[in-house]
Amino acid sequence: MENNQAEHVHCLIIGSGPAGYTAAIYASRANIKPVLYQGIQPGGQLTITTEVENFPGYADGVQGPEMMVDFEKQATRMGSDVRFGLATKVDFSGHPFKVWVDEEKMIEADSVIIATGASAKWLGLPSEQRLNGFGVSACAVCDGFFFRGKDVAIVGAGDTAAEEALYLSKLCTNVHMLIRKNEMRASKVMQERVRNTANIKMYFNTETEEIIGENKVEAVRVHNNLTGEKQAIPVQGFFVAIGHTPNSDIFKGWLDMDEAGYIKTIPGTTKTNIEGVFASGDVQDKIYRQAVTAAGSGCMAALDAERYLSEKGFV
Repeated sequence: MENNQAEHVHCLIIGSGPAGYTAAIYASRANIKPVLYQGIQPGGQLTITTEVENFPGYADGVQGPEMMVDFEKQATRMGSDVRFGLATKVDFSGHPFKVWVDEEKMIEADSVIIATGASAKWLGLPSEQRLNGFGVSACAVCDGFFFRGKDVAIVGAGDTAAEEALYLSKLCTNVHMLIRKNEMRASKVMQERVRNTANIKMYFNTETEEIIGENKVEAVRVHNNLTGEKQAIPVQGFFVAIGHTPNSDIFKGWLDMDEAGYIKTIPGTTKTNIEGVFASGDVQDKIYRQAVTAAGSGCMAALDAERYLSEKGFV
């Protein structure tokens, strides 16, 4: 699209989880007229979460999707221009920054706040992709309901895997937890809860070889990586909870990243290596990855962007 057809904005926010919406709230209040594109999953990872009990202000807890609706309503009420659309390409070589939405519309922005979050990782088995949606899932909270009263397996060893195993244990008859190493990475309290749940069976030193089934999951074939012993565990559902990948691909070549693809920011700020481009939330945070820390960094990004725009005389 030619430049003369581009829309010009002061502040473009890419992404719509707690970081993106909080950035929009703060940017709107600072009167820098933010435009926010929601991306492929409006509301981000919290839309595939049920009960959120640790976000301050929700005394009785809140459902993840409901909380993201609240965030969006607040951003809109403050004057944010919230739109459907996915950023598909960027050009940060000069001012204004260029961002293409859905591969066709071009936005020229004086400042950009990146809040694209992270996505679930997969094991990479052909059978896992073939049966994805037919008993294979990366979200126990979204799909656990379909396996009520059935046997399921879950792969993973961190807090997310432990949380999802506990969630599934309330719905399913048996939960087979497959752990690659001889210990879990989850916090002590989560490990304790898993161990104390009667219908969760833990398999240490266990690798998944294949998910068995033609059109639906019937079993999972595993082997013990110490003894080499193989077994097929009959299950109707298979859940993957092995971590996340930052959604940063379109920024590669422009922004400094670590080896995993998380965008690097100057410590104590949301500033990237390009002046005027800011990153917030899980796309730049692999340590905390909480809704409240994402929201906090969204606030920081808006304040950093406001300062930058006013120093440069854009607003």
